[in-house]
Amino acid sequence: MPGGRLTQQERQQIALGLADGLAYAEIARRLDRPTSTITREVMRNGGPTAYRADLAHRATERRAHRRKQAPSGGRETPARAHGRDDAAVREYEEVFTTLLTQQGLPRMVARVLTCLFIAEAGSLTASELVQHLQVSPASISKAITFLDDQGLIRRKRDERRRERYFVDGDVWYQSTIASARGIAQVAETARQGVGVLGRHSQAAARLENIARFSDFISESMLRAAEQVRDVLYVKPEPHPGDTATPGQGLGGAADAPPS
Repeated sequence: MPGGRLTQQERQQIALGLADGLAYAEIARRLDRPTSTITREVMRNGGPTAYRADLAHRATERRAHRRKQAPSGGRETPARAHGRDDAAVREYEEVFTTLLTQQGLPRMVARVLTCLFIAEAGSLTASELVQHLQVSPASISKAITFLDDQGLIRRKRDERRRERYFVDGDVWYQSTIASARGIAQVAETARQGVGVLGRHSQAAARLENIARFSDFISESMLRAAEQVRDVLYVKPEPHPGDTATPGQGLGGAADAPPS
């Protein structure tokens, strides 16, 4: 099975396969590549509907150039624990960032949120984000403000009076609850239109169906979130040779759902 980076010709074959509606596994089989290679390639370059072979090739060349130009000392990125492979982590970071942008997040916001998700402690400072992403403090500040407004992170001062940004189980739970309530508001607003447009009109029937659907989704989300909330706080099983206590979060203690 061939190794190394994908060639421009292979990327063109990927684009043709996507246009023909082929699954990643089939494209990988035709190129004699692992399916994971094709999946990462597509996801970090716009996804299946926006993938372009020429743009993907140039983006890969730019990333390779930046890695060669990156200084070997002076600036430190957040520590990688548990024997992680840095190259694999970088690839996964790009895949996750692309997924979040496809969900509607701005690119810089998605990059910051991904960094917080994959940070071992689930938290970073602004300076750590600046160093890791190699962007300006202003860019980080704007992204943090957006995430804070959406309830996707929380802030706390550490022992050195630095503000740290966290993603943890409770943040994810509260964000899910907020989403469910937002869908409930859609139902309420749609139902208001039924009276305005005339109860027996086609438009009113359409809005009433949207309201019923949204009610069901919102109630199901709220019920499911309460039922499985504890899943967000399950600590990983310790493994021999671990140097850190699994499940440590804010303040060095295991996170737990608020009472």
